[in-house]
Amino acid sequence: MDSFELNKILGAVLGTLLFVMGVGFLAEAIYQPIEGRGPGYDLPEPEVADAGPVEEVPAVSLAVLLASASVDRGASAVRKCQSCHNFGEGEPNKQGPNLYNIVGAPKAHAEGFAYSDILLQQQAEGQIWSYDNLDAFLENPRGYAPGTKMAFAGVRSPEERADILAYLQTLSASPVPFPVEEAAPAEEEPAEGDTPAATPGETTPDDTVPSELMTPADGGSEVTTPTAPESAVDTPTTTQSDSPIEGTPVQETTPEAPASGDEEAPADAE
Repeated sequence: MDSFELNKILGAVLGTLLFVMGVGFLAEAIYQPIEGRGPGYDLPEPEVADAGPVEEVPAVSLAVLLASASVDRGASAVRKCQSCHNFGEGEPNKQGPNLYNIVGAPKAHAEGFAYSDILLQQQAEGQIWSYDNLDAFLENPRGYAPGTKMAFAGVRSPEERADILAYLQTLSASPVPFPVEEAAPAEEEPAEGDTPAATPGETTPDDTVPSELMTPADGGSEVTTPTAPESAVDTPTTTQSDSPIEGTPVQETTPEAPASGDEEAPADAE
């Protein structure tokens, strides 16, 4: 290859590089962002609606859950525990103790098993595996017994734990009965002699006006009666005696007013 051909190749390469660099400089000049024009338009932040106080749903008691628990579902749920526990009577311990006759038994009851220190301490305190204790342990083993050797996250569903407890109840010659839901206290009845409270709008015996106060006295001229309650029948507040006092002129009651347009008739004097 002679020098002329080599110069052409080098010239083409340099020309291409110069073209690319020129296009890059031109693009930066056209599309370079302009800074220092001040802040842009601030978009309003969306308002978060106040959801109000969250109502707490009352938890269902263990007695209610056990009343509707299923032994068959519990037998299926404990399959996840069969790798560490045996459930048959007389079967040996595995990585965990045998769980036959566990309900109502003292804690750390299996002979020859190396229990955690926390369970040995609870055994010394006289604690037993009641339904409540088993439910708490199944929900969160490390939270119920800190330092336990049981590497199990727990069962979060209350219904599933109730099914497991229903199955564990059957693993005994004398099953421990389920706890019974305590009945709500009955409302106290009013004692004898106490006057029951009156219903709004209902007339009570104390609101009745005596008949002696509603009748004018014999020979009297005018008697003013006490105002009756709203529930009582409206009665005239003044009455006129039938027999006028002697020597005193009595004016008869004014007749009804005439219809509009008619002249008023004068009252006849006695």
